[in-house]
Amino acid sequence: MESVKMNFIIIISDTLRRDFLSCYGNETIDTRNIKQFADVSIVFDNAYSASFPTVPNRRDVFTGCYTATYTPWAPLVMGNGPAEPTIQMLLGQHGYTSMMIADEPHILENGYHYDKDFDGFEWIRGQEHDRWKTSPKKPAFVSDPEVYRAPEVLQKTHMRQRAHWHHESDTFPARTGTCACEWLEENYTEGPFYLYVDFFDPHEPWDAPEWLIRKYADPAFDGRDIDYPKYSKTEGYLTDAEVKNCRARYAAEVTLIDRWVGRIFQKIDDLGLLDNTVVLFMTDHGFLLGEHGFIGKSLTNYNKEGKYSLSYLPLFEEINHIPLVIHYPGMEPGRRQALVQPPDFFPTIMDIEGHPFEGVHGLSFKDVILGNKDQHREFAASFPYLRGSGIPISFVKDGWSAVFVSKALPSPIIDKAVDGLEKTLEPWEEARDMLFDLKSDPWQEHDVAADHPDEMAAFKEELIAFLGDLGTEEDLLAGWRSSEE
Repeated sequence: MESVKMNFIIIISDTLRRDFLSCYGNETIDTRNIKQFADVSIVFDNAYSASFPTVPNRRDVFTGCYTATYTPWAPLVMGNGPAEPTIQMLLGQHGYTSMMIADEPHILENGYHYDKDFDGFEWIRGQEHDRWKTSPKKPAFVSDPEVYRAPEVLQKTHMRQRAHWHHESDTFPARTGTCACEWLEENYTEGPFYLYVDFFDPHEPWDAPEWLIRKYADPAFDGRDIDYPKYSKTEGYLTDAEVKNCRARYAAEVTLIDRWVGRIFQKIDDLGLLDNTVVLFMTDHGFLLGEHGFIGKSLTNYNKEGKYSLSYLPLFEEINHIPLVIHYPGMEPGRRQALVQPPDFFPTIMDIEGHPFEGVHGLSFKDVILGNKDQHREFAASFPYLRGSGIPISFVKDGWSAVFVSKALPSPIIDKAVDGLEKTLEPWEEARDMLFDLKSDPWQEHDVAADHPDEMAAFKEELIAFLGDLGTEEDLLAGWRSSEE
């Protein structure tokens, strides 16, 4: 008799910092629903991002590859070479119904076509720069427009959409969570399925209901109330009180996500799906909220002439050390210390499904989930698209976190990362190779690269060999090889 196939659900919450979750030790932010789910699941303490940021991460998840080694922030159908197989494609070949429900705009807007190979998809419209509503013509800014990132674009898009909100049910997490629950109610008995749910929150703009913001904000705050900050150094831009207020707005978004992700978890339980469904809950990356002197996950400059620039910051722990919670039917709850990354999800799902697929960069960690192995990867590598000047790669191994930066290139590169707008890529002016001892310095406040040249040389050699094994083109690796000379 053929065994019953597992269902699969992947839930991504964009820009969700692990250290804001109670299942990772934060008891001040209300994330009770994710904690309740984690208590009956397996929590990974050493999951790290791979390709960065939003769109490259989804491509990693869908294709099982470190896609930033060969393609930038780009449509799924525009990869180099033959079409990349996707999780939904392979599961479909084995009788699965697949569905995407997303308010994440960047994978669907402007022809990006990440709905490719799904049997159906629902796009919850309106996030960030999604061109949806046309009124009101000029919604009012709460603060001086000069303090916002890309204010002229924001005013014509996201600010118009949220002008129509009246209730919490109008917010994006509520609409996306409700849609996912309704789909589960309609499809849970219809044979094996793969459901992919993508929340853009707690990505900025931070516009949770006011009563949630009040849970975390200082009632005496009288500074600029910024919900869509520039990606910038905080010095000379935000006061300490304004940074703290940004953290409060972000925390409110995290609690809002917890509430509506929790509705999905509850629906899974109500429908009896915990007995036959593997659920993965994760994010793509985190966000700096004053740490290291920055707000954002990179540096952006939008000037009045309409010329935009982007500089990549090192992918510090706040950015690349991500939460990952997996429910596997029949497994005892617990924690895992193995290093895992998003390209590993595809082969792991196919391994669990019963048709292992090895034609990808990722490696199945099914045995880690089952408790048969304690280790998976020897190191984690996190990076944006490798072509360009000053591209940082974070390399994490044995309690060390090293950052290696490519040399400057003579010709400018146009990059759409972060928000889908075209920007000239410029090296961060302070970019340099760095090393941090995470055991004694978990917040990465002390660069000790100068004291450990042998470790830095060994890590760089291992990194370049790894990227070469992935098939990275030699001209992309040249920026790191040259700095060895």
